[in-house]
Amino acid sequence: MKLVLSTIPPNDAAEMAHTLVTEKHVACVNIIPMVRSIYTWKGELCDDAESMMVMKTTDDKIAGLIDRIRQLHSYDVPEIVALNIDENGSNPDYLKWVLASVGA
Repeated sequence: MKLVLSTIPPNDAAEMAHTLVTEKHVACVNIIPMVRSIYTWKGELCDDAESMMVMKTTDDKIAGLIDRIRQLHSYDVPEIVALNIDENGSNPDYLKWVLASVGA
């Protein structure tokens, strides 16, 4: 199982979430509506309002999810960070739901 994080312009988050869930790349997307991101891009300091998407998926869906986010995302280099979920420290019923939701 994977927990995937991606920042996105706030106005784009819901549409991308709907697409990723409908296409069964992810079981669920939580949208944290406003995060402040401070970073450098092309030598300039940036200070932007973004939304954070927190997505749950399976190991076998991760490659397709990354490809689909890259297709849909407006950024040249979108943040896509996948973390392993400790299945021993998680609710097994929730993990079964994730599997069922993505058709695994």
